Amino acid sequence: MELYKWVGHRDQGMGILAAFPNSRLIYMTNGEEAAVLFEAEGSSPVQGFEGYQVLDAVGDINDGYFAVFNNIPVAKEGRELFESRFKNRAGMVEKEPGFAAIRVLRPLDSDTYIILTLWKDEKSFADWQESQAYGHAHAKRGTEDGIDKRPNIFPRPSYVKTYMK
Repeated sequence: MELYKWVGHRDQGMGILAAFPNSRLIYMTNGEEAAVLFEAEGSSPVQGFEGYQVLDAVGDINDGYFAVFNNIPVAKEGRELFESRFKNRAGMVEKEPGFAAIRVLRPLDSDTYIILTLWKDEKSFADWQESQAYGHAHAKRGTEDGIDKRPNIFPRPSYVKTYMK
């Protein structure tokens, strides 16, 4: 399965929705910026959209109202290790109150992976960040066992973008 993402001005995003009235597009905003998402099986790339292969999927992305895009640039030589860490993740986030969906996304045309989580609301996400499950999921970060301490894996810092439906 693939996920396609478009980001731009909210007016342009509304134009995309109007152009495809019978599609299952997801429209989200953050101020004047908008994101449009859709998932497809074996689809051809869509002009203007960034494409990602879905490596892991739990839940329905249409169920969440607060979306968190954790954008993580990964060097070519670090892809295998990075992907194995997410394929072997504990899956604790799925048990958190307010969780709707997660997608682990491999970029088709760039080096930036996305860990996309969707939540019932922003408070549910904030509660997850303060939970024991979050601490467990990120326990190795900053330690000798952490992937973030390995050389030549992350060419630049990761960054987070959030949107609301």
